[in-house]
Amino acid sequence: MSNSSQTIYESLGEEKIKTLVHHFYQHVTESPELRKLYPEDLAPAEERLFLFLIQVFGGPQTYMEKRGHPMLRKRHFQWPIDTQMRNTWLNCMIKAIDRVEMDNNIKEGIISYFVKAANHMVNQ
Repeated sequence: MSNSSQTIYESLGEEKIKTLVHHFYQHVTESPELRKLYPEDLAPAEERLFLFLIQVFGGPQTYMEKRGHPMLRKRHFQWPIDTQMRNTWLNCMIKAIDRVEMDNNIKEGIISYFVKAANHMVNQ
C-alpha cells in the first residue's frame, strides 16, 4: 500500500530509479532510430537521466546543482523529434517502467509524467 503523500522518489528509492534508467537505456540500444541520437558511451546520459529523475520525482536537487535548470526542450532541440520519435522514446521508457516493480498508482504517475514530457519535446 502506497502512502499518497509520499513522493515518487520516496516510494521508489534511488535504486529502483537507477534500475529504471538502466532498463530504459537497454531498450534504447535495441532501437536503431533512437540509439543513433546518443554517443557511443551511454554512461554519461544514463547518469544525467538518473540525477534528473531523482530531482523531478522529489529527491535531492543534485541535477540542478551540477547542470543548472533542466530546460528540456532547449537541451533537446538539436535533434529532430517528431511524433514517431516521441513514440519510440516513450515505448522504450514504458517497457523500462514495466520491468520495475512498483505500486500501480506510482506507475500511473510516472507514465503520466513521461507522456507529458515526451509531448513537450516534439519539435517537428
